[in-house]
Amino acid sequence: MDLLSHFLAIVGILALVVTYGLTRGKGNSCDSKRIDAPEVAGSWPFIGHLHLLGGKVHVVRLLGALADKYGPIYTLRLGSRQALVVSSWEMIKECFTTNDIVFASRPTMAVGKCFYDYAVFALAPYGPYWRDVRKMVTLELLTNHRLEKFKHVRASEVDYTIKDLYLLCTRNASLQTKVAIDKSLKDLTMNISIRLLAGKRFSASSDGKNKNDTEDLHLKESIEKALYHSGVFVASDFIPSLEWMDIGGHVKAMKKVVKEVDKVTGKWLEEHIQRRKECDQTNGDGDFMDVMLSTLPEDATMSGHKRDIIIKATTLILIMTGSESTADTLIWAVSLLLSNRQISGRRMCPAVTFGLQVVQLTLARLLHGFDISTPMGMPVDMSEGLGLSLPKAEPVDVILTPRLPLELYQNL
Repeated sequence: MDLLSHFLAIVGILALVVTYGLTRGKGNSCDSKRIDAPEVAGSWPFIGHLHLLGGKVHVVRLLGALADKYGPIYTLRLGSRQALVVSSWEMIKECFTTNDIVFASRPTMAVGKCFYDYAVFALAPYGPYWRDVRKMVTLELLTNHRLEKFKHVRASEVDYTIKDLYLLCTRNASLQTKVAIDKSLKDLTMNISIRLLAGKRFSASSDGKNKNDTEDLHLKESIEKALYHSGVFVASDFIPSLEWMDIGGHVKAMKKVVKEVDKVTGKWLEEHIQRRKECDQTNGDGDFMDVMLSTLPEDATMSGHKRDIIIKATTLILIMTGSESTADTLIWAVSLLLSNRQISGRRMCPAVTFGLQVVQLTLARLLHGFDISTPMGMPVDMSEGLGLSLPKAEPVDVILTPRLPLELYQNL
């Protein structure tokens, strides 16, 4: 369990660290004049600085403390890999704007291999495949025009969530009730993502009861497992010679969860293909799966990946990133509002516009529809958890009180 926690802690590095080859620059005639970033002291043989990342201090705060000591740019050795840590906007601009091509790729990792053999474009190395799939996602799926066409999906799901929260409040005579708001927000963002991608919805209410059948629960569990394993780094990610050992059994678990998710996305894809045959639908005006089927010919291949694999891999990563990061942003926003009541009121993510639309609409509707407080006026635990999008460590329980005329909720 300690080993698992050790490698889980490393996940937070993705928010601040760009892995690269410090000593493998190509075609640089100014190497002799280069000034290397300082390296953190205390590196051990074989594992480098990995031992620093497994303690009780959250990895993000540890990196911040090291920045206070070594400056806004420094290096760590993670096993056989070297990593550059930057913590100032000037350095970030240099890395991701001025020299973005240098940092555009991704290191080889177990999760990329297990998740469709790097067909998930967010995990793919910089190259033709990444460019082609990202181009499809940016120009066909996540354009402002297409997101505007699907604004009714966002609005209806937010309506559903607000009404569901109101119904929970009506169970108490005082119209006040304790709600695990993080669960409601996660279900909301997952439903929006799945409806946009496949025209489906996960039918769970905020009281924890599923309104359809076990298939919905299996879907949610599979997606949550995929989210978890996408952020688990195995030992071989940093020390490739340990790949044969599969320490912790993470690779085996990743392969299992991909099979589970593939059953779901494969079923969706077959339904879309069959429906298109029956209805002769080829204009790409349906959900995102329909758009991808219209964009990619049946015999299309990209870097050895066939069309169906590309669609399933892209669907998976858009569900994972579209639901998790947006939900975590909402949860942090609610937590910050509750903690500050006086103010209440080139690898860039291609879905940033979509995420902001969901966050802004959801927050506006939630704050407009309810007075929100904490149980017994207690402060909110603001500890950071482990995960790719830096989730909160503890769930957020709030007291909701409807503040609008009752008929406005009932008519949603």
